[in-house]
Amino acid sequence: MASGINSSKKFDLRRRARSKRANVPMMTRWLFSLLIVAVCAVSRAIASDPPNVVLIITDDQAWTDYGFMGHQRIETPNLDRLAARSAVFTRGYVPTALCRPSLATIVTGLYPHQHRICGNDPSRALAPPNSPQYAELRSQMIRRIDDLPTLPKLLAERGYLSHQSGKWWEGSFKRGGFTHGMTRGFPEAGGRHGDDGLRIGREGMTPIFEFIDDATSQRKPFFVWYAPFLPHKPHNPPARLVEKYQRMVDSRFVARYYAMCEWFDETCGELLTHLEQQGIADNTLIVYIGDNGWIQNRTAAGFAPRSKLSPNEAGIRQPILLSWPGVIPPGRRDELVSSIDLAPTILSAAGATIPDGLPGINLLPVVRDGKPLGRDTIFGEGYTHDVPDLDNPAESLQFRWAIEGPWKLLLTYDNAIDKRVVGDSGVEMRPQLFELSNDLHETKNVAAQNPEVVARLAKKIAAWWPLASRDAITQWTEAREGK
Repeated sequence: MASGINSSKKFDLRRRARSKRANVPMMTRWLFSLLIVAVCAVSRAIASDPPNVVLIITDDQAWTDYGFMGHQRIETPNLDRLAARSAVFTRGYVPTALCRPSLATIVTGLYPHQHRICGNDPSRALAPPNSPQYAELRSQMIRRIDDLPTLPKLLAERGYLSHQSGKWWEGSFKRGGFTHGMTRGFPEAGGRHGDDGLRIGREGMTPIFEFIDDATSQRKPFFVWYAPFLPHKPHNPPARLVEKYQRMVDSRFVARYYAMCEWFDETCGELLTHLEQQGIADNTLIVYIGDNGWIQNRTAAGFAPRSKLSPNEAGIRQPILLSWPGVIPPGRRDELVSSIDLAPTILSAAGATIPDGLPGINLLPVVRDGKPLGRDTIFGEGYTHDVPDLDNPAESLQFRWAIEGPWKLLLTYDNAIDKRVVGDSGVEMRPQLFELSNDLHETKNVAAQNPEVVARLAKKIAAWWPLASRDAITQWTEAREGK
């Protein structure tokens, strides 16, 4: 025989091998199998083509307003389905509770004081709104994006095609590095924050589907920025959804907001279904976050205090979902994460260059490999809606905050230019300390009882962003100051 071993000897060798395997402890064999599965999953992630990336950004939605986050009335079956197959960071945050600076952070991975897009518009105190001078101020704000690293620019170096739809403030989609998109952008008429892009979702999903199909036919990895004007005002959802929620609540404004949340969920379902129908869902990383929070005013169409524009939890907290079948194990997680972490995470998944100096953390080793996060504190900053000094973020600063474990410290900065948040809403000028583990809605300021925690977190805030030009009260005093 060519092998030199007869059949009886072969049988004996197999029998002895089985006997040896039988003596291996069951737990050892289970761990070995688990290791093989893990290695295969990692090998698949490394060896396969770069994943497609779909970034879904909800607009003006509270962190509580999903089925998967426990809301008792709002139905979000499609996002619940996504959450079931995602790593769900229930303690996700955005540094700033206003759309333009928040979106700029998501696309660059930088804090607002770093990218210097700190508000939505130049202050009207600088020039009349319809004047050439004001138009130049708008253009000056938009020019920031030209020199900033953005996800589309960096992904393009890896051969990605990219598509913008929905909210986009920074001029044409091309200025952000997108290869395809919908927004014409300022200075064209209606180009303040999205123009044609704002039709996505509200008028269907066809532009995204056509882009995905085109990129797939070219065998190109793609990046989708889906940031629809949903559930943002105007709250004009389909009548069937309004009628549904009007039977549940006694405020027509709340009912319409709830209906908008479900309408947005339906569009997400269409997007997820299209990926599945095209057979590309398994090699697509889906990232989900909101730009800022919202509490619906029960008696008017706007938002209630302590939500949008506010550093309170209802303004800055947002669940963050990461879904990548076969690579990221699903499950709920309680680590503190921030939108600054999304850019390095997406770039790492794509094998793209992560610029030096990004303040965020690549979350892939955390969710995929089980490594510790390596950070115990996150930070944020809040500004006036309008920007009085385009080159100096500190000029319009109103809040800075830090969260460490259960503790949240909020510092308030007096601002004489725009009192719409500070001054008109009864904001406490002294330090505010909340123990979020038992006070999610920040009803009890415990700064007076925990001066050492206040001092520690105030020191961390000062080290995070050294700032000499603005003052905040960092020690509790019984006399109410600065009001």
